[in-house]
Amino acid sequence: MEVSEETTGALKPCLLRRNRNREHHGVAAASLEELKSKACDILAIDKSLEPITLVLAEDGTIVDDEDYFLCLPDNTKFVALTCNETWKYSNTDGGTAWVSQESFDGKDELDSSSERCRWKNLARQLKGDLSSIILLAEEDLQVLIDVPCSDLAQELSQSPLRTQDLQNTLQQVLDHREEARQSRQLLQLYLQALEKEGSILSKQAEPEAALDKGMDEMDTGVAGYITLSSHVLMVLKEKSSPELSLSSQDLELVTKEHPEALARALSWDPETAEAVQRACQQQLTLRLQQVQSLNALHSISARKNSLTEEPVSPKRAK
Repeated sequence: MEVSEETTGALKPCLLRRNRNREHHGVAAASLEELKSKACDILAIDKSLEPITLVLAEDGTIVDDEDYFLCLPDNTKFVALTCNETWKYSNTDGGTAWVSQESFDGKDELDSSSERCRWKNLARQLKGDLSSIILLAEEDLQVLIDVPCSDLAQELSQSPLRTQDLQNTLQQVLDHREEARQSRQLLQLYLQALEKEGSILSKQAEPEAALDKGMDEMDTGVAGYITLSSHVLMVLKEKSSPELSLSSQDLELVTKEHPEALARALSWDPETAEAVQRACQQQLTLRLQQVQSLNALHSISARKNSLTEEPVSPKRAK
């Protein structure tokens, strides 16, 4: 399903679905907050499960920055996560989270059975906008890396040297994603081991009265030490990978807390608190790198366009 590009004004067409749901819904929004609001209505999300978090359906990247949202291409796929959900990969979104309209034009239509047509279509996306690297799936990145440098250079109308630099950049993006995935998996294994030993999360679902009592004890026992909101504390306590469900601002606040104060507030041991803080710091660093890469690629693309569009001075009449 795809949203029509005839949307007027500054509205951005997007595709929305719930977690573990195959059906996408088309919607147009002028801002990230408007998209969240429409997501609640279109996807019939219960008010008790708000606030929701929007992530890229392709790789689970949290979209909580307005500028980053506006940089995303039309028809980007989003998954709406409620306060008690964590993003899970689904092969129903296979490939990139969006497809350039160019790939649907006449005889240049992408043929899934032809690897040659596939990498050429991906190369055309990069030629139009280098910042689309961030939105490519890992499988697509590997396809472009494996293409012979001379063939890719010809398709991009670039020199072999610049094309080799581009393939090196693609490899770095792929390596960063793999490192982030391995870090999340290691943290999950560590938390699961502690849980089995009875060190943390002795009860997966505490009664609401017990949770309120714990919040009251936190307010009186560590007053002046913890500045996190009750929502952030609840996410930290209940989710196995809380760093994936917190905004960048909340991640920064978590990393600044003293491990002992955080451990007391959540009834953890200091080692567990430090492990979660490290995971939050890694996720925060990864998001910062993605934004910096996006800005750098936009600058390169802008300079390239300014050079190709530079007007030729008219000749003076004799």
